Amino acid sequence: MSTMLSAPRGALSDHDEVGHDGAEILSLVVNHPEFERFRLSTLAYPECWATFTGYPLVAGWDLDQDGPALFDEALRVMCLKAAVFRLTDGDEQAAELMCAPPVDEMIHALIAQFTLLVRIQQSLGIAFVHSTDMERFGWNPGDYTHRCYRVAGWGDLNPRYWISASEVARRLAVLREKYSNIGIHDDGRRHDFDFGQVI
Repeated sequence: MSTMLSAPRGALSDHDEVGHDGAEILSLVVNHPEFERFRLSTLAYPECWATFTGYPLVAGWDLDQDGPALFDEALRVMCLKAAVFRLTDGDEQAAELMCAPPVDEMIHALIAQFTLLVRIQQSLGIAFVHSTDMERFGWNPGDYTHRCYRVAGWGDLNPRYWISASEVARRLAVLREKYSNIGIHDDGRRHDFDFGQVI
């Protein structure tokens, strides 16, 4: 494993370093004895995954078909974030990498497996990082996250889930119009349903 490197707060590590380190972390996680349980647990409760502005941005979204592939994307990002965190001597802000909303939503599903995730990171000596107050959106092809991903050797980003910032904005406008037509407002934070008579 790479040794911990110091960097100024908020500064990003060299993407080559992060990519190589992230790939090494992913290999450790995937080969951990509890990985399969972690993977299956993440995919086990799809009824809890419903969101209005993450997964629905994927064209023709199908939870059963898309879940496993999106799990892979989210885990890769988590490993890159862990690499940045380690290489910047624990800089949470730097480690909160830019990613597309559907990938971020799956990250939430992964970190919901709290007990397993804690055991895995403790046994491997790594720290997975995710803080909603530091989340950043606006991912675009060729950015820092993309470069780290390539260096890690994971091939091209899956364009089905890695949606550029401008396309996210366009799709959100489409979704908001459709939601509004059925009484759902503010990206799902408010609706007009009264559910009829209370029993």
